Amino acid sequence: MRIARIVAVALLSLATPLAFAQGTFPTRPIKLVVPYPPAALTDTLARAIGERLASALGQPVVIENKPGAGTLVGAEFVAKSPPDGYTLLMATSTTLGISPALYRSSPIDPVKDFAPISAVGTVNFFLIANTSFPAKSMKEMIEFVKANPGKVNYASVGNGSPHHLFMEDLKTQVGLNMQHVPYKGTPAALTDLLGGQVQLMFADYTIAVPNINAGKVTPLGTSAASQSTLMPAVPPISATVPGFDWQAWQGIVAPAGTPKEIVNRLGAELQKIEASPDFKAQLTKFGMEPMAAQTPEQFAALIRDEQPRWRKAVKDSGAKVD
Repeated sequence: MRIARIVAVALLSLATPLAFAQGTFPTRPIKLVVPYPPAALTDTLARAIGERLASALGQPVVIENKPGAGTLVGAEFVAKSPPDGYTLLMATSTTLGISPALYRSSPIDPVKDFAPISAVGTVNFFLIANTSFPAKSMKEMIEFVKANPGKVNYASVGNGSPHHLFMEDLKTQVGLNMQHVPYKGTPAALTDLLGGQVQLMFADYTIAVPNINAGKVTPLGTSAASQSTLMPAVPPISATVPGFDWQAWQGIVAPAGTPKEIVNRLGAELQKIEASPDFKAQLTKFGMEPMAAQTPEQFAALIRDEQPRWRKAVKDSGAKVD
């Protein structure tokens, strides 16, 4: 009996600190790793979330930028961090979709190495054309390109970028022959589009809409199948090409093995932030649209289910990075 009591006390002494730690999380600052440079969209979004999350949790949320290797440098750092909820990753569809398929020796497994917490928002891309381009709609664009195979150039911000993959998928679905011209960043690509050196490109809201409103480019359609709430006058490409549906997304994940209680706590706080009118307004300023509330399990399913699609898009595009 005496031995049983000693064992019981010992077990209680071990269990109590764990329960206490879980019940009081967090007790110190949280690091939110951004796999992009400062001032990039993901960085700006992370800081907007971090400020609100710090207020909700009562602990600072420190933003740490770790760009490189198509965002895989930051992702690998988080994947190898202790699974205690104190190191999180501001992940994107590039980080957990495109890059693992693009790099032959990816240091991460997007499904096995992370505990998804919450999706945040989506980025709808606009297909825009130089104003001198004859086509003023998706139907006219398809007809013109088919009548002029190999004579139309489109820009992207680099091999394997969403801008590249979305256009290659459109080419595959419709049977178009266009030439890809990759650039090192959006400014150079947009400059040549406006100058007429290239005729078409996909661009996010922050780039496309100001130029559309200024009459500098012609909008042909949006990448997402759902109507854009930010610019509903531009029809989705799927209205002409059924089944075409591409978006980029942003979300927050933790290292695999992070206790479920901590994941759920963070997820609940993030969902409150994402539901607030002021945060939704800020997303609009970023050119993003809110995602429907998702549990950690639903976000995990999104990441898992997208893997074959991203791999196919990368393979079909021919993009490779050693």
